[in-house]
Amino acid sequence: EMNNNVKINRIKIAMTQEQLAKNVGVTRQTIGLIEKGEYNPSLQLCVAIAKELNKTLDDLFWEVENK
Repeated sequence: EMNNNVKINRIKIAMTQEQLAKNVGVTRQTIGLIEKGEYNPSLQLCVAIAKELNKTLDDLFWEVENK
């Protein structure tokens, strides 16, 4: 399971889901699912999102340990 800060960081720079999706080559729905933690993006997509938001992968994504 993955947690992420995509939505928070996207909103901080006043970017819409639509804009982010277009810039990384996915649908707005995909971005919505990633933000809700309901879709695990590929590493390639994670890197593209991080670049768009000017953040590192560590800033945006982390794995939740199952206790």
